[in-house]
Amino acid sequence: MRYHIWTIGCQMNVADSQRVAAGLERLGYEPAEDARDADVMILNTCVVRQQPEDKAVGQLNLLKRYKAQHPERVLALMGCMVGVKDPAPLRARFPWVDLFLPPSDPTELWSYLAEQGHLDEAQTLIADAEARRLALSRTDTILPPSGKGAIVSAHLPIVLGCSHACTYCVIPYRRGPERSRPMDVIVAEAEQMVAQGVQEITLLGQIVDRYGYDLPEFKGSRATPLVALLHRIHAIEGLKRIRFLTSHPNWMKDDLLDAVGELSAPTQGASACVCPHIEVPVQAGDDEVLARMRRGYTVDAYRQLVARLRERIKGVSIATDIIVGFPGETEAQFQNTYDLLKELKLDKAHIARYSSRPLTVATRQFDDALPVEEKERRRKLLDDLQSEILTELNGRYLGQTVEVLVEGWHDRKKRWFGRTPTDRLVFFETPGTGDWLGRLAQVQITWTGPWSLIGKAQ
Repeated sequence: MRYHIWTIGCQMNVADSQRVAAGLERLGYEPAEDARDADVMILNTCVVRQQPEDKAVGQLNLLKRYKAQHPERVLALMGCMVGVKDPAPLRARFPWVDLFLPPSDPTELWSYLAEQGHLDEAQTLIADAEARRLALSRTDTILPPSGKGAIVSAHLPIVLGCSHACTYCVIPYRRGPERSRPMDVIVAEAEQMVAQGVQEITLLGQIVDRYGYDLPEFKGSRATPLVALLHRIHAIEGLKRIRFLTSHPNWMKDDLLDAVGELSAPTQGASACVCPHIEVPVQAGDDEVLARMRRGYTVDAYRQLVARLRERIKGVSIATDIIVGFPGETEAQFQNTYDLLKELKLDKAHIARYSSRPLTVATRQFDDALPVEEKERRRKLLDDLQSEILTELNGRYLGQTVEVLVEGWHDRKKRWFGRTPTDRLVFFETPGTGDWLGRLAQVQITWTGPWSLIGKAQ
């Protein structure tokens, strides 16, 4: 028996897919590279923008004929395309799909497979899914056994859903309200990941800095609960790196910044390093646009946050997200965004065209009148600017030696690759042969470009 999981979208989806894969392997399934070779086919979907939703629909249509030829094989749709509400419209639209699974909840899959004859193990998996909902600690289905020793970097959700409701964002409607997972459960899962060979863990949340504020033990606390979690994860023996994303400017308090500065210091000995890399979206560089987006801060507040990050975290790298062509964005307002990006010179910028999403305030109240061609022109201008910025920033690494956590081997480039603590992608050659997977390599940089670096391991 074999399974295939097609995943698109955010790191939360990657984490969900890994947990489902772990459960399927517990039932005796083996991974298949092609969906057509699988007895269980799962599409884990994203609808943050129209493009990933279109890709998911394309995959469903490709599998329609195959499913007709093999009706005994299981086809499941999972993730934000399904959401947390009644999937009846999807059932009518895609009648060849057997199961519609909400984000982070494969319970129906385990129940379905139990009816197919895998009763004992499936019941255990159902109990595992129920335990997660009830915040109990079960760590037997986190990562698939086939990935043991091969998965160097893994994602660990700590906040599910979101309640902020930016006017452009569909996540609250698809993943439900914000809810934090208990700290003891998260730590237990992190320990299990490390036992399976994981060297780096990324803590995930739509607004990761809001972790814990809804937990009883942190009610009324002025301290950032994420700080306490970082200290506990940092103490796990054998873990080399910790990351967290995505942050929100309103919730990046100074105690969190100071904790990252402290725990990223190289003097921590064998403890894990909290990477000095912060992902904090600005989304726009104009106050009127930010107000229509309902982001809750001003451009100057974001500018001050960047200054505090650079002051309190030595060698910090900062990544941002930007949406171009938001409804009502004028040429002058776009120019303000361009000017802000040019001024701040951030280490990474994810730039996307605005895409209208069902149910959102922006879709219901604003007129998305800007042509796609103009949105693309603005996106490309920012992309070209960011390329210039990164050419300058990365050029400073030429001749330097950097630490790289090795994530894998690139067949086409014939080099090992990995990332620095500041999230720069590095391809490198090694002296002789040998397996470098999972190692912390010291790499001297011999070439720099806007999107990656090349070097030689020492």
